[in-house]
Amino acid sequence: MTVKFKVIERGEPGVAGGGTKKYYASTVSSGEMTLNKLTKSIEKVSTVSGADIRAVLYAMVDVMKDALSDGQIVRLGDLGSLRISISSNGEATADDVDKNSVKGARTIFTPSTELKNMLKTIDFKKAD
Repeated sequence: MTVKFKVIERGEPGVAGGGTKKYYASTVSSGEMTLNKLTKSIEKVSTVSGADIRAVLYAMVDVMKDALSDGQIVRLGDLGSLRISISSNGEATADDVDKNSVKGARTIFTPSTELKNMLKTIDFKKAD
């Protein structure tokens, strides 16, 4: 598999006028794998119908939302895991930290070892 990249110019963060500019590689998307395309691809390599695949995927999202909102880590086997991470304001004492200290939350995806190893085998090509 080949991942294409383009060249972008970036300045130094926090430096007026951008400071010394450098050039970096940035991936170029080759499209999207939608739920419909994913369903059709899975259907080709299994004996499960598209309707059943979609039903399981939608149900999985609902179950994952419930588990994450309960503070659980969702482990997805060879795919990886999802967990909630929060950011908060710093307070003067531990007793001052409460739910109002929380500024925001996000979902963190950690890829499995199998996915991490796949990244080591990707070939890169500069986009035209």
